[in-house]
Amino acid sequence: MDLTLMDLTFADVRAAHEVVRRHLPATPLWGYPLLDRAAGATVLVKHENAQPVGAFKVRGGVTLLDSLADRSRGTVTWSTGNHAQSLAYASKIFGAPCTVVMPATAGPGKAAAVEGWNATAVLTGDTLEDAQRYAAELADRTGARLVSPGDTPELLAGVGTLYAEIFEQAPDLDAVLVPIGSGTGAAAACVVAEAMAPHCAVYGVQSAASPAAHDSWRSGALESRPNRTVVAGLATGRGYALPQRLMAGRLADFLLVGDDEIAAARRLYATAAHTLAEGAGAAALAGLLSRPDLFAGRRVAVVLTGGNADPNELTGLGTF
Repeated sequence: MDLTLMDLTFADVRAAHEVVRRHLPATPLWGYPLLDRAAGATVLVKHENAQPVGAFKVRGGVTLLDSLADRSRGTVTWSTGNHAQSLAYASKIFGAPCTVVMPATAGPGKAAAVEGWNATAVLTGDTLEDAQRYAAELADRTGARLVSPGDTPELLAGVGTLYAEIFEQAPDLDAVLVPIGSGTGAAAACVVAEAMAPHCAVYGVQSAASPAAHDSWRSGALESRPNRTVVAGLATGRGYALPQRLMAGRLADFLLVGDDEIAAARRLYATAAHTLAEGAGAAALAGLLSRPDLFAGRRVAVVLTGGNADPNELTGLGTF
């Protein structure tokens, strides 16, 4: 696909909403007094951990599969996380073949989760970049649709539906905080907020240990950075063109937090909101807690993007 032709409009999100609501119920938007107390703000949590694959990306997978004219060719993508399960789940719903390429270092549980939805997991190479190259070769050989986790407009349109739900339920928000790996969620949030809640500021949050998207947004160019975060859902080593273009001029600010702050936010979710969040799912709350000067006294939504905590994250919760 020619990147210059890619775009996302609110009309795309509205069309995706009609698709998504046929397959997935709206997820809860709930408040918790102890979170309000910790943040010094009124906090609403968008529970995307309630999705059938435990994460928000399934909205994009369903939207993409619905749009394919020839599903018999199937799809090929690369991922070690929630995007993998999203595409596998959607492919099962629509009866389409799906192959997910992962680095050989990916945990066996990640491959098993993909295969549980009847997709094929291929483990090869040492890095996600190696997996991406192999996925492209495989798509060339088989004629399957190559799906970029970050630069596929249909995925962003589907993800945008969660923000449409937020603003339908809480139109008076002052701010929304969104975790950023590739940036699909924050980019979609910017497009939807502009149309439905122009008074609401959108903030991105990323791990300071993997700041490629943050640095790309700051510089206005697609940057690559060392990928050192232990938070798998935020482990992205480069900026993606489509999300960066959509966030430019729309994102209110882009916050960096430490992996230790994300771990603390996960513990707070467990104790104050009865919720198991994966690291990426807790990043928005970590961003909120890191900047009381920005958010104190305001009405804020944080997107809990997923609850697929891996064994290391479960161990990392520690004692309370």
